[in-house]
Amino acid sequence: ALTLAAIIASAAGARASDVMVMTAFARASATPVAKSGAAYVTLKNNGSEPDRLVAVVTPAASSAGLHVTKIDGDIIKMEAAGIVEIAPNATLEMKPGGLHVMLMGLRQPLREGSTIDITFTFKRAGEVAVKVPVGSAAAGEQAQGAASPGG
Repeated sequence: ALTLAAIIASAAGARASDVMVMTAFARASATPVAKSGAAYVTLKNNGSEPDRLVAVVTPAASSAGLHVTKIDGDIIKMEAAGIVEIAPNATLEMKPGGLHVMLMGLRQPLREGSTIDITFTFKRAGEVAVKVPVGSAAAGEQAQGAASPGG
């Protein structure tokens, strides 16, 4: 029964209390000397209270944080998004061209077919560790898969 529960939990995503991390993916590094990368997840708050994503860490990079892509005329730039709140019974989808996890100071290039560990910390729900699959450098929504609990 415990094995069946573990398989179901893995297929559904990683869960921390009322918050689930689902459909995670990262883009493979475009070059062998890349020092930054991006990961995308969908967060689902199944609780009756709002929650906040307050920190993101990964051993794959020296730092990680939420960024948002902004277009200003012909210029595309990224800005730190800060703390993100997820309303009760709401879903927050990170995707290319929008909100994403920025991985800075990559320890090694992200290789297609590998996984990276990312830990998300929520104010109410606490920490949840996730194994994030790395897709192609051009990976988009079609590359998403279920997140696997890390640890």
